[in-house]
Amino acid sequence: MELKLWQVDAFSERALSGNPAALVPLSSWLDESLMQRIANENNLAETAFFVRRGKGRYDLRWFTPASEVDLCGHATLASAWLIFSELEPGLDSIAFETRSGTLTVTRNGNDQLAMRLPADAVSPLDDLALAGAIGKALHTAAPEALFAGRYLMAVWPDAAAVRNLSGPGRIEDVLKDAGFWALIATAPGDRKTGDDGYDFVSRFFAPAKGVPEDPVTGSAHCMLTPYWAKRLRRKTLKARQVSPRGGDLLCTDDGGTIVLSGPCALYMRGTILL
Repeated sequence: MELKLWQVDAFSERALSGNPAALVPLSSWLDESLMQRIANENNLAETAFFVRRGKGRYDLRWFTPASEVDLCGHATLASAWLIFSELEPGLDSIAFETRSGTLTVTRNGNDQLAMRLPADAVSPLDDLALAGAIGKALHTAAPEALFAGRYLMAVWPDAAAVRNLSGPGRIEDVLKDAGFWALIATAPGDRKTGDDGYDFVSRFFAPAKGVPEDPVTGSAHCMLTPYWAKRLRRKTLKARQVSPRGGDLLCTDDGGTIVLSGPCALYMRGTILL
């Protein structure tokens, strides 16, 4: 068996930046265990598999090295880029059927793609012990606030605190004890210290899923965008995920959905030989 494989860097105008996704177009679904093994072999945050159902319509699934997940923004954007650029270049819009419902991606001009995702509500979590444990695990001060949603979200008072986090550390054990598998670390952007006008910054840690730190996380911004839009009283925000690779996102709060916009860059084409 031979399968075509692309690797595309999402939320970046050039290769070797943003968040890489492996993309495997299929004519029909493979056995789930085989898709999981391929994702493990690729060893990227996500491998996306998709099956064409009609013009501009696809079924889409995402796998980390450890398991299938319900939502992945960057691999959705990368899949759309591949379809627009090479598989169905005449399209202006794509609808993906996923575990999280129908996700649409459109061309937005200037090599930008706009992806509409469901907004995730967050609830305040008053747990001083958990905040202290998070700070200790990440070798920093405790966050000033915690919120629960699809992921656990920790808010620090300034961008430098998030930039200087020492990586996942022992956060997996802390998250497991709290009933979560991933942590968003976020703070307001600091325009006074050269943050290039970013409204907020973030990082994302999911070691339980085989992703110690994700470079740029679209699904995290389903929580981040409504939170910061309300806090900053601004519908459209410029965001920076300050992982070592890093990436920029333009985020729009549109009520029950959010729109994330950004470019993609091709890194590699290849063939899987099985």
